[in-house]
Amino acid sequence: MSAKIRLYVEQPLGQGQSVELTREQAHYLFGVMRLGVGGQVALFNGQDGEWLAEVSEAGKRGGVLTCAQQTKPLQLPPDLWFMFAPIKKARTDFIVEKAAEMGAARIMPVQTQFTNSERIRQDRLQAHAVEAAEQCGGTFVPEVADLQRLDKVLDSWPDGRQLMFCNEAEVGSALRLAASEKGCPWAILVGPEGGFSDHERARLTALPYAHVVSLGPRILRADTAAVAALTMWQQALGDWV
Repeated sequence: MSAKIRLYVEQPLGQGQSVELTREQAHYLFGVMRLGVGGQVALFNGQDGEWLAEVSEAGKRGGVLTCAQQTKPLQLPPDLWFMFAPIKKARTDFIVEKAAEMGAARIMPVQTQFTNSERIRQDRLQAHAVEAAEQCGGTFVPEVADLQRLDKVLDSWPDGRQLMFCNEAEVGSALRLAASEKGCPWAILVGPEGGFSDHERARLTALPYAHVVSLGPRILRADTAAVAALTMWQQALGDWV
């Protein structure tokens, strides 16, 4: 049994658990989707899997759902960070949505020397990650971190995490990932619209944990590169295989 409407909530979920709705959630379920008492909703919170819940109270400003049965266990993504340089607003939204859909565990906007955007709305991007999980049937929502400088991220890099460095200077080269590193923590880094600086490229290439890859024979737009990089990693090292 499954419900057509999926909703992310922050409350614990379990057999018989009551979930109080916010005013916005109540408006969406009862005003927009026209649900009433007895209607069914699939709930998830990123920790307890997906639960089928029924509307037990419905009002204009609130309501209550009651969990009936678990319909999916929690499905955690691989231990993968996705790092990217923010671009124009709508295209940054697209990157966050696709990273959430394609199995990133953490999404990290980074400021490079050629990054056009100096600030982001972290709360808005997090909301896009939630919406992506709601729409694609996921039970986990990746954290979207606040904007950080790339050099600062590299300065505090954790031991044991490998880095897939998508270097646009290697366009056309046959550089691919080796399956030997499957199962360990990873990160993917794609650059801004202007590419990486010579200094950044030299530092990244010299890192002992960096794996330089090419995304094919053509230079890709930043948002296209994000999808291509996630696809390459998932097919070689992720949970697609």
